[in-house]
Amino acid sequence: MPSFSRALLLATCAGGLLASCAAPAERGSAATAHAAAPSPFTPCPDAADAPALAGTECARIEVPLDHAAPQDGTQDGAQDGSVELFVRKFPADGAPQGELWLVAGGPGESGASFYPFLDTLRAAAPGYDLLIPDHRGTGYSARLCPAEESADSPGGTALVGAEWGSCFGALNADAARTRAFTITNAAHDLSQLMERLGSGGETWLYGVSYGTQLVLRTMAIDPPAGVDGVILDSLVPPEDTERYDLSRRSGVVDAVGRTVLAEEQQDDLAALVEEAGPDGPLGPRPKYLLGALLDLPETRAMLPRIVAGLKAGDTRPLGAATARLEALGARFAPYPQAPSSIPLVSLISRAENNARPGLTAEQIAAEEEGYLFASPLPGQLLQGGFPAYRRGEHFARPPASLPPTLVLHGTLDPKTPYAGAREHISRFTEAGDTRLLTVEGAPHFILMTAPDCFRAGVGAVLRGDSPPTTCSVETSVD
Repeated sequence: MPSFSRALLLATCAGGLLASCAAPAERGSAATAHAAAPSPFTPCPDAADAPALAGTECARIEVPLDHAAPQDGTQDGAQDGSVELFVRKFPADGAPQGELWLVAGGPGESGASFYPFLDTLRAAAPGYDLLIPDHRGTGYSARLCPAEESADSPGGTALVGAEWGSCFGALNADAARTRAFTITNAAHDLSQLMERLGSGGETWLYGVSYGTQLVLRTMAIDPPAGVDGVILDSLVPPEDTERYDLSRRSGVVDAVGRTVLAEEQQDDLAALVEEAGPDGPLGPRPKYLLGALLDLPETRAMLPRIVAGLKAGDTRPLGAATARLEALGARFAPYPQAPSSIPLVSLISRAENNARPGLTAEQIAAEEEGYLFASPLPGQLLQGGFPAYRRGEHFARPPASLPPTLVLHGTLDPKTPYAGAREHISRFTEAGDTRLLTVEGAPHFILMTAPDCFRAGVGAVLRGDSPPTTCSVETSVD
């Protein structure tokens, strides 16, 4: 059976929530970078490293470290005043009819989280250039810990071993730089990327999970010119929520998990979890593994069989389910920029999406006692380790105006709850024409987990047709 820790990690990093493409440009001042012409797209040096990357083009631009205070030279004599952003283009076959910008989730995920799903994207958006940036702090864009998160470091773009200590030391040593990796600065980044590298033709902007938060922040404070439409996949709850914030993620996960099991099987699972030991089939954190199984329709559908099997001493159904999580993770393996940036997850999540800043490990443990399914995410909200930043004036501010907007959301989403999405939609419906495609039975990240519904909804709006209002996930279990 695949290892618990690897299966859980891969499931946690996939969608919401998973060699350099171009030589870094010589760094200049932020003001010079802002005034310069857009960096041209050139063939990506890693285009031959994986079939999906064939024919791709890459570009890098520099933007201010802090868009509210762009500077030349250094800060306090130590820090360059700019950061570098990376974007990869997947050109359309033939002359493009437009471009679709894709913003990843996380907050720590890079654009590589879309690479395994290019066939679905091509089917939904034929004739469109796909432009996929790595937002600041992720992938091949500027990292919070450049030395430790380099593709050439011992763990590649992921942190391993002693890199955790040196990374956290660097984050504390240059707290001003650390605090500049905000959603608001990332929103200004996205606007500059689109305006400096966009074609000027038909333009659509898509975000998933945290990417929906980033897209909405961008449209609220620095909307790029010429955006014809917005697509929001697995919409985050309102930023000022106290019911669905990240500190309460385990409650959201548990509520979804319990919908899958009859009451008798819930009792059986509770007994199995109570009796589980660290070396047992469910691993040292059984509730986290069970929560991870909710991330895919097929592994979620296997839960009744898993519970019955474990009750009878048969671990094969559990092994089959964790193998499927491993198979999902393997789809991201060809891309060195794919590992999620845990420091960025912690920084932004603590600053922006935690309604209980005084949360303690004891509280988390006490709340998890009543759950069958849980998430490790609340533990990443605990104070300490490195500086956070304060929420700015743009927190929870909806866009004043939006182009036509499509929201895709699953009814069994264990990461961004369906009820929270509907509440959030109500905050910005007056900004423009917003439509919701409800995907019955789907979990998080519709592009990944309900590709047929994704194609139906996104394909319709790009053609100028009315999208369906409902769709459903068909799940079969081998």
